[in-house]
Amino acid sequence: MTPLSIDGSLIRAWAIEFNREHRDAPTNASLRRLRFAVAFIFGVLVFLAGRALAETNADAPTGKPDAVIDLATKEGVDLVKGQWCYSDTKIIQIDFKAAGPDKQPTGKPIKTYDFTPHAGGADFDDSKWEKIDATTLDARRSTGRLCFNWYRINITIPPRVNDVDLAGTTAVFETSIDDYAEIWVDGEMSRALGQSGGSVVKGWNAPNRLIINRSVQPGQKIQLAIFGINGPLSNPPTNYIYMREAKLEFYKGGGVPIAITPSEVNVEVIRKDPALDAIVPPNPKIFKLAEGFKFTEGPVWDRKGGYLLFSDPNNNTIYKYSPKGNGQLAVFREKSGYEGADIAEYGQPGSNGLTFDREGRLTINQHGNRRVVRLKSDGQLNVLADKFEGKRLNSPNDLVYRSDGTLYFTDPPFGLPKFFKDPRKELPFSGVFAAKDGKVTLASKDLTGPNGLAFSPDEKFLYVDNWDDHKKIVMRYEVNADGTLKNGKVFFDMTSAGTEDALDGMKIDKAGNLYVSGPGGLWIISPEGKHLGTIIPPKHPHNFAWGDADGKTLYLCAKSGLYRMKLNIEGVRP
Repeated sequence: MTPLSIDGSLIRAWAIEFNREHRDAPTNASLRRLRFAVAFIFGVLVFLAGRALAETNADAPTGKPDAVIDLATKEGVDLVKGQWCYSDTKIIQIDFKAAGPDKQPTGKPIKTYDFTPHAGGADFDDSKWEKIDATTLDARRSTGRLCFNWYRINITIPPRVNDVDLAGTTAVFETSIDDYAEIWVDGEMSRALGQSGGSVVKGWNAPNRLIINRSVQPGQKIQLAIFGINGPLSNPPTNYIYMREAKLEFYKGGGVPIAITPSEVNVEVIRKDPALDAIVPPNPKIFKLAEGFKFTEGPVWDRKGGYLLFSDPNNNTIYKYSPKGNGQLAVFREKSGYEGADIAEYGQPGSNGLTFDREGRLTINQHGNRRVVRLKSDGQLNVLADKFEGKRLNSPNDLVYRSDGTLYFTDPPFGLPKFFKDPRKELPFSGVFAAKDGKVTLASKDLTGPNGLAFSPDEKFLYVDNWDDHKKIVMRYEVNADGTLKNGKVFFDMTSAGTEDALDGMKIDKAGNLYVSGPGGLWIISPEGKHLGTIIPPKHPHNFAWGDADGKTLYLCAKSGLYRMKLNIEGVRP
């Protein structure tokens, strides 16, 4: 808000009104009431605006839904092509650590308790669980007294419910467990400080209502895992656990994407080497910041402005996220990567990688336009690279500047509608290129899908990873004084790690450790090529950037969401 100022004309007007006070008392009283009403309404609007900024994933829309699917009926489960699966849990004793001087689990070894299975993850295998009929959800299950259980179901969004088209609607899941419930959606359970309900327990036998997707599409698959709790825990009752209701509600409108109140989500850290402890805290936290995107990519932190820019290439948009308050999200640039009339043919027509040059100018890889551009202060674009030896580039993906101003970028065909087989493709290879002073040179063509890239802190080496399911490798090149590359060698090979994820974004910290989007999560690799560990967020991080004032926060672009994680080490950033 702009601060109010009082000038001479305002004072004179006030004096005239003051002299007329007795004569116009009735009128003034009415005006005072009117001013009060206006002020009150304004206050309510400000309050509501504050509420909007503080929205969490638990703030589900209210009122009558446009469509409902009852998952406690055979018809409802058949409509979403689902099957309820069920399992009890067991309480087990495990090894742990007492609280250390840092108030974290860094003290002496102790014993504590956990339960098994941990079945919230989207990739959890429930194939051997009991299959239960939807009409028996209200059957009493578990062992009674101090007990817990799991219900899981995979749903597929149908095109319509009766005469309601579900495309673009906000989907809400509502359930009530006797006595408490926690809800996981696609392997994620987010919660904000003070949150009541939604993904977490709201109250004794209270219903849980939470948004499971802000813009569903027919055929979309969503995995739900419901953790049942018998209670109250301090005096476990003699009865059992059962599900009172399970419904999908669909609401039209709503609009996406949005910033949400920073909400903690589940994270797993696989520690392969003690050196990881100097990087990842003993009690790591990941927070979800925004959601509802088609696909997030290419983040970069603006140090002067104190905000993050990132791409949604599927939506042809660059977004701006400011962490002030509860977080603010805005569109930074539309048509960020393509203006063509045939845009409907493209899966990812928009911008991808973003970075800043030495003068703080934003540099953008444009998929659909097949070029690298730099944004000027007047909003116009300078083309830095669009062709090599007279042939158009494929679809520039990631990019990084050398300190001398040379721009290096990768150029796989993943932004073209048909990838390697696209008839628009002109280059017979996917290269790593260097651009400076209007000249584009080929630095390497060793990889079929060159993707993320990063310089070592001293710029002696350039690392490039490969998006190829059959060759998941990170290459390391020596950098000559003139910027050319030599002695390219495989620095790290993840091919045997399996999973469907190939290698994507890559960043580096000031100690020279690499952070690579690889199979299953975010791999951290030492400068010597040793796998120190893997960070596994609930959504796979495809790209990331160092941010905040100290450069120790890693902002994660993970599919449809934006996240952040505080680490112990500062990263290298433009």
